[in-house]
Amino acid sequence: MDSIVEALNSAYQDFVAAAAIVLESKESSNGQKTAATDAALENFKQRWELFRVACDQAEEFVEAVKQRIGSECLVDEATGSVSAKPGQSASSGLQPISAVRLEQMSKAVRWLVIELQRGSGASSASAHPNPSAPFDARFSEDVAQ
Repeated sequence: MDSIVEALNSAYQDFVAAAAIVLESKESSNGQKTAATDAALENFKQRWELFRVACDQAEEFVEAVKQRIGSECLVDEATGSVSAKPGQSASSGLQPISAVRLEQMSKAVRWLVIELQRGSGASSASAHPNPSAPFDARFSEDVAQ
């Protein structure tokens, strides 16, 4: 994370310096278009693009961390490994499940979403032709389906 912050800061500093050079070159040429102002503008455009790339990379990193934290919180909540904070109840009213079971359920949901996106609808979902079904007969809630 530190390297991303440093890269973003460096790109920003280069961008601001390039903007100052454009202003200085415009001032020294009395607002006329010269080779120096053109070069300064080109450098400014390049620094702007580099700054945008650094911003995009930082945003991608933040999104990835948000997803990872969300996944970890979901697993912690589902497996019951979340400790209660002072003033909050420790129980959400749900029975904890194993991480393996959570993964099975997640795969089942993903499979159903893919099937629905293909347009096969609920009829094939009930038939469930996939031999590696994500349901496990050891769990009573799956047998009922």
